[in-house]
Amino acid sequence: MTRAETIAVLALLKAAYPNFYKDMPQTDLQAAVNLWCLHFAGDDADTVTSAVHALIASRAEGYPPTIGAVREQIGKLIAKDSLTDADAWALVSKATRNGLYGYREEFEKLPEQVKKAVGTPEQLKAWAMMPSDEVESIIASNFRRSFRAVIQRQEENLRLPKTECGLRLVSGKEC
Repeated sequence: MTRAETIAVLALLKAAYPNFYKDMPQTDLQAAVNLWCLHFAGDDADTVTSAVHALIASRAEGYPPTIGAVREQIGKLIAKDSLTDADAWALVSKATRNGLYGYREEFEKLPEQVKKAVGTPEQLKAWAMMPSDEVESIIASNFRRSFRAVIQRQEENLRLPKTECGLRLVSGKEC
């Protein structure tokens, strides 16, 4: 988001919560703009605006959402298109049925999140060689747990601010 887009988002918050910003000194407003610029520099303005609108519509509190709340809402908006662990396992289960000989091709067909939870193409082959009742019970349970962990890591990563070059800020270091 550019500085102008950040100011537009903050103007939206000011319109929605006029009493909160009513007596705020200009220096504090500038500090807020700078902080929001830093935290949303690598984000799409439409996504941030959508998240802010969703929070304005759903919050009963009389104060504006925090940066963390906006980040969390962005994660929810993005997660709407994510697979559930059951859907992800269905893809893996199907891939293991052709995994004995076509395991590499089947692995490449999987979405990135699912690939991360599976690990390697060779893992698909190993599962294809196991008894199906074991794969559909023990392996399915372990995969679903791994997949949820992958999704959780991605959601946590989405909450971190991006720099303008697209890298996440960690300990104040920029690219």
